[in-house]
Formats: sequence, C-alpha cells, structure tokens
Amino acid sequence: MRGRWSMVWVLGGASLVVLALLWWQSGDDAASAASSILATVVSLFAVLSVWAWRQTGRQGRSSGAQLAQAQEALASLVDTQWRTEAGLRRLDSPAPLPVSWSETAEADIRDHPELIGGTMSCRSDQAEELAAAFRRLPRRRLVVLGAAGSGKTTFAVLLALSLLRTRRDGEPVPVLCTPASFDPDKESVHEWLRRRVAADYPALADVHAYGPSAIDDLLAQHRVLPVIDGLDELPKDIGAAVLTVLSRVYDTDAPLILTCRTDEYTDAVTSTGALTRAAVVEPAVLPAGESLRLLRQAAAAGPAQRRWSRLATHVDEHPGGAVAEAFGSPLIVALARSVYAEGTADPDALRDFTSKEAIEEHLLAALVPTVYETARRHDPAGRPWSPKQAHRYLAHIASGMQRRGTTDLAWWQLHGWVPVLSRTWARCGVLGVLLFLLTLLGFATGRAFPEYAPEKLGSLEWIPGAVAVALPCMCWSAARIAARPGPRTRRLVGAARTALCGALGFAVVGMTTDRPDDTAPYAYAIACVFFWGFTFLLVLYSAGLPVPPALPSHGTLTPGNRPRRLLLAVATFLGTTALAVAAFRLYALVVLAPDGPRSRPAPPVDLPWTHGLAFGTLVGGVQALLLWTRGTTSEQEVTDPISTVRADRLITLVGCCAGLLLVTLPYELSAVLQLADPAEPGPEYDNVLTAFVCALLGVGPTGLTLAMAAHAWPYYTATRLLLAARGRLPWRLQHFLDDAHRLGVLRQVGPIYQFRHARLQEHLARTVHVPGPRTHPSDSDLRPGPASVG
Repeated sequence: MRGRWSMVWVLGGASLVVLALLWWQSGDDAASAASSILATVVSLFAVLSVWAWRQTGRQGRSSGAQLAQAQEALASLVDTQWRTEAGLRRLDSPAPLPVSWSETAEADIRDHPELIGGTMSCRSDQAEELAAAFRRLPRRRLVVLGAAGSGKTTFAVLLALSLLRTRRDGEPVPVLCTPASFDPDKESVHEWLRRRVAADYPALADVHAYGPSAIDDLLAQHRVLPVIDGLDELPKDIGAAVLTVLSRVYDTDAPLILTCRTDEYTDAVTSTGALTRAAVVEPAVLPAGESLRLLRQAAAAGPAQRRWSRLATHVDEHPGGAVAEAFGSPLIVALARSVYAEGTADPDALRDFTSKEAIEEHLLAALVPTVYETARRHDPAGRPWSPKQAHRYLAHIASGMQRRGTTDLAWWQLHGWVPVLSRTWARCGVLGVLLFLLTLLGFATGRAFPEYAPEKLGSLEWIPGAVAVALPCMCWSAARIAARPGPRTRRLVGAARTALCGALGFAVVGMTTDRPDDTAPYAYAIACVFFWGFTFLLVLYSAGLPVPPALPSHGTLTPGNRPRRLLLAVATFLGTTALAVAAFRLYALVVLAPDGPRSRPAPPVDLPWTHGLAFGTLVGGVQALLLWTRGTTSEQEVTDPISTVRADRLITLVGCCAGLLLVTLPYELSAVLQLADPAEPGPEYDNVLTAFVCALLGVGPTGLTLAMAAHAWPYYTATRLLLAARGRLPWRLQHFLDDAHRLGVLRQVGPIYQFRHARLQEHLARTVHVPGPRTHPSDSDLRPGPASVG
C-alpha cells in the first residue's frame, strides 16, 4: 500500500516539474500557464489517488474479524438455500426416510482403519445423531456410497442441514456442489472450490466487507466443508482423475464429503486408490413397511390413506414380492408419493408388476404427466403448456443433457446444444456475418442523413469488409486462449493478444483498399496495427474475450455496500474527467505551442475544457457504470438460475453500451486534434459531435458485437429462440424450469438445475421420439392372469 501511494506522490511531483519546465521554455502567459499546471497536476494526482485507493482494498489478506464475518455469512446463506430446497424436495415431510447408514463391508474401497481413525453409523431421520456421528470422525472425511436411487444426495443434504443446525463456533460450513464443472487438467481443487463458492455465494466476494482473500482463506484454513455430490455422474476417466487429485493433491487434513455410486467408486478406486483418510458408508435396505407408513402419513385422510393401507397389507402378505422389494428404494418411495399420494390414481395397481425394475419404469413414466395434470387442476391459468407439451420439452432437455454426458443444466452452457454456436469456426462466421450486416446498417443510416455519413471520416468506407475478417480472427484467438490447458491467461494479456489478431486482420484488408499511394506499406501496416489494436483493446479489456464465458457475470444496480460503491463510482468518474481535461490542456501547451513567443496563433481556448470535459464525461461515465454494476451483490444474495440470467443480461447491456462508445474514442481523439491544430488541413466535418456520430455509425457496431460476444446471455437467448422455434423448448424457458423445480421434477443446486434423479433424466431422454408417455403397465410387465395360464 505504501508503494502505491509513494508512486502517486512521485508521479505528481514529476509532473509538476516537467510542466513547469515546459511553461518556462514556451514563454506563455504566467497566470494562464500557472492555472494550467495546477489543474493538470491536481487532476493527475486525483486520478492516481483513485487508482491507489481502489487497489489498496484488493491487496493483502482478509483480517481475522473479516474471515469470521464471512464464515457466518456463508453459513447463513447455505442454511437458507438448502432449507428452501429441502422443503421443495419434501425431504422431511412428514419425516425423512429412516435409512440406516454404516461402514462398508468392502475393505478394498476404504483407507487403512488407523488412518481413518473411526467409523460412522447413523440414520437419516435422526438429525442430531447424523451430525454427531460425522463429528466423531477425527478427519471429518466421508465417502457416501450406494446404488442408484439409494438416497445418497438426500443423505448429503440432510447431513449438511444437521451440521448447520447444530453448528458450533468456528466449525467448517458445509457447501454442496456438483463436480461437473471441475476439470483437473485446468485448475486445482482449491481453485475450483473458490470459483464455485464465488459463483454460488457472490456476497463473499465483497472486498470491502470481507477483505480481498476471504474465500481463499476460508478454504485454506479448512473453514469450508465441501460436499461433492455425484462423482459417478462424470465420465469414467474424469471421475478417476478427480478422485486422484482429491486423494493425492488436495490437503488430506481438509474436511470433505463425497457421494458416488458403489460400482463407479469401486472402479475408480481400482485404478487410483481410495480417498485418503476417509470413512466409507453404505445404506442398509429400507424396510418397505416403514416406507408405506410414511406414505400413509403424507396422504390426506380418507380414501387416499386406505389405498396405501391395502398396499401395505399386500406387502405384509408377500414380503419377498416385487412391491416389497421396490419400496426398499428411496427413489421409488419418492416417485410413488408424487404419482399416487397427491393424485387420484390407486397405488394398488403396483401389485400387477412382476419386478422392481418394472415398477420403477412405470413410476418414472407416470411422474411428469401426473404432476402436471394435478398442477393444472389446481391452477388452470398458471401454466401455458399442457402435460403433453411439458413432457416433450423435458424429454428434449434430458436428451440434450445425455448427449453432452452431464446431469447439470447450466443455462450459460446451453449454446453447446446448437452446432452453429458450439463450434468455434461456425460461431466466428456467424458473428462475422452479424457484424458485417450491422456495419452495413450503420453506413445506410449515415447515408440517409448525409451530414453524419461515416465516409466523412475519410477512412471508413472499407470498414464493412475489414470487420468481416477481423472479428472471426479475434473470436478464433479468444477460443484458443480459453481452451488452452493450464493456468488461466491474465485478462490484459488475453485482451492484448486478441486485439493484435484483429488489428492484423484490419491491416491486411487496409493494405489493399485504404493505403495511400505515398505511404510505405510497412509504415501503413504499423500505424494500422497500433491504431486498431488500441481500439480493440479498449473494448476487450472492458468487456472480456469474445468467447462464451465459463460462468455468467453477476452484478446489480442496487449493491449491498451502497455508500462505498457510490463513492468509488463518483471518484472514478471525476478522476477520469479531470485526467481528460488535463491531457487536452497538456496537448495545447506542448504540441500546439508556438515555435517562438506568440509567433503562431494560439489554440482555441475551449480545447482543454470543453473537449476534455466531454471526453472525460464519456469515458468516466462508462467506467463508473461498470464499477457500479459489476460484482455488486446483496449481503443475503444466494444465486439461482433466474437471478443469474437477469444479472448477466444487465452486465451484457451495460457492456454493449460501453463497447459501442469505447470503440469510437480513438476516432474522436483524432477528430478533436485535427479540429484544434491550425496546421492540419480541415476535415470534412466541422465539429466534434458530427465526428462522434460518424464514428458511432461506422465502427460502433464492432464494439457492440465484441462486447456482446463476451457474455453468456446473448448466446443463451439465441439458443433458446432457435430451439423454441423448432418446438424443442418453451419460449419462456426459465419460467418453465422454475415451475418444474417447484413441482419436484427438477432440483436446484445454486444456479444449476438437475433432474430430481439421474434415472429420470435417462428415462426421459429415451422417450424424446416417443409420441407420448406410457402411464399404464404394458402386458409384458404384468403378472399373468387366470385367462392366460396354461
């Protein structure tokens, strides 16, 4: 911090000396020069002070008090989020299923007992026992195994809520996440967890409230308990790589909970070894009688309860039958409740099935039609889609997720479902054509108003062809940078490389269409690369690389830390404006100074103030707006899909406005200096406003498209509209997904949706080309009746 402020004072003093020497050599009027020197130095000092002030809070480490506040804030956010989600999933209504969990009998898939330090045994329906059993593990490291539908995710959620409910001061906060976004080849476990916590709980990224290193320090000091749910949902090779880094690279003293199917975990352990120092538990068979007792309690009194009683009697009479076996699965119990407990159908029909698999398949097929028909009866006007349409949309969503090998439905990755947007060169071509058409539209608009024709700037008539070459080059370069394995490229370095590719594309086109005959080719190429490289760099550094981002942007116009954010935004605006005014004044004193005392006409007196104020207002306003919106969050904000779509849309619109204006700045600066210098030949425009509109129509679409291509919302919107037009998705996709979440078809993990179980996703994906769902058992699933015997 001292180094930055020392730099501010040194630069301020050096500027004062240099400007004084320049004034002494120019012999300008003493009062005017003194005021100019004072204004320049004060303005420069103000801007540098803002820079030092903004950077001070981003350096160093968070204090102990800030870490304690961040941990408590995280605990509150996680508790609120998962209590709401547990309510929607009805995990404890009327009570959790009494699944017993105990140490696995397979010694080959767990670490040495002396390294684990203990065993774990508990029941899911006993919250206090659940937390106490986990706390008895010395290492606080646990692997939860089980077959598909055995309740692993439910166990993880209930354990996390139990730990939060009985949490003591300083205990780690359980944070649930899915491993689908983790690539061990590109980032470490710590980096991935930091990214996930920052994305799911952006309030913790508030530097002013919790310091610059809150998330890093919480992870490093083991104040966060990662609950990684669904290792089996990764491809086999990636799952094995994840288990390897968790066991051999990640801190073995760090607390951790991992869920996985038994067979997949066994295969991974065979090649990589068991998770170090972790206890391993598996579920016992759920008693069918207990399941049916809870289903009777969940049903309304009267006929609905009597239906479950008849089925319970059948189970008692046939303890080894298909129904008894099926209701030992938590998945089937949850499906049966959704299909029968709240509907009008009779669960007694399940007695006709001959196997557990047939019962599961029947319930999976009946789930979506039943819940949507029931919801439509309760609220006929609240859902514009019929049960059949809902089934078709969900089947297409499941099919798309299956093709990509994921169980996470992340809206910002939806563009991968459309080949023209997922393939790099196709996406580059589409953006190039879009920019070409927008540029032609700008030129056509200028010709409709001749005073604002872009050709007045003298070198813009070749722009439409140049942008069709430059933008694909920049998109290709950005895609290469984003896909490169290893540490992520720094923002400025990536922006500079991408801008250079675009500038080279412009130079190639300009060499053949715009180079004056009296200009050497190399000189023109160098000038073109520098001019357009700087132009593109302004936009790229502000908006980001023109490639689909890995995560959506977050921000709001109503930040939680409002006074300080507002003060920083105002300081940025005023500082940038002051610097622009000082820069124009310096140009007037040095570049336009007379060769001898007053031997050349003085520059116009309004140059330093009017034009400098206009430029500073433009650039400072854009920077202030970006600072105000980006990264600002509410103290109680927990991300969800709808809020992240809205936040990214806001940042996209602000970034597009910024790109539209920033790309015109080099032309604006050139126009001002040409108008101000009497030695320069007069341009075709007579004021700065005309030059601004000409540049806006000529090169503005380039900045607009670059900024648009750097955010997730435009790709998502284009994909959603394309798929909706083909009948594969509803027009109001987020409303549909939120409704499916509330109906229990989907579940939510932060900003990501998942089907309530991977088996439901697999089933729906298979029915994508089937005319309609099957809600009744087929003949092959039924037990033979008397007429068919013999």
